[in-house]
Amino acid sequence: MHSLLDRKKKEAGVGIDLSPSPFPQAARMFSCVGCFWVLLSSALGAVCCFSFISPAWIVKDHLKNKDSVSFGLLWHCSESMDHMYRCYTFGGLGKFDEIPSSSWQTSAVLCSGGCALLAVSSLLAIVTIFLPGGPCERRACTLAGYMQMAAVFIMGSGLLVYPFGLNSNLVKSFCGDADIYYAGECQIGWGYMLAIVGVMLTLFLPFFAKYAPKEQLSPTPLPTLL
Repeated sequence: MHSLLDRKKKEAGVGIDLSPSPFPQAARMFSCVGCFWVLLSSALGAVCCFSFISPAWIVKDHLKNKDSVSFGLLWHCSESMDHMYRCYTFGGLGKFDEIPSSSWQTSAVLCSGGCALLAVSSLLAIVTIFLPGGPCERRACTLAGYMQMAAVFIMGSGLLVYPFGLNSNLVKSFCGDADIYYAGECQIGWGYMLAIVGVMLTLFLPFFAKYAPKEQLSPTPLPTLL
């Protein structure tokens, strides 16, 4: 009997309780999805801005001893046979109404607005890295996701409107028998294709924003070791 009681006392003295303490706060970590979302948002924001200022939305190579030309939303570039490359803004800086087509004016407004939304949402995504996990971070991620969704629709509309300007007199003077959604002797340039790819990838950003908030880790309770 005494030996049994001694054994129980020893076991009670040696027992180790590894259950989690109620005082320390649960550890926090960076969400892998959140980090990927931030990187992709920043990259697509840069792609959007680069494609917006690109002069290669509609291009025409050297043909029949003629100069090659390219058009963008705001720029018109030409390369002569002696490989001299010159770029000009439509009507000069500050003369938005001199863009040769109302469709291009609309497209410029929509694409610039979409790029602005995407840039702001990218900055907001970066801010969420430094926010502690909680309601504030979730609201910031939700707001950035809505902004990115709006940017997709706005930039997509701008890209759909842009080809309507191919029937302008300026484009016809270089591309021949060009018409709406038909570039004539010209072709789609890398700037326009880059903008399309950027919008298609931006479509996934709101989905990642939903799962971007950090997870609050709670230690797995361990049984008491005797």
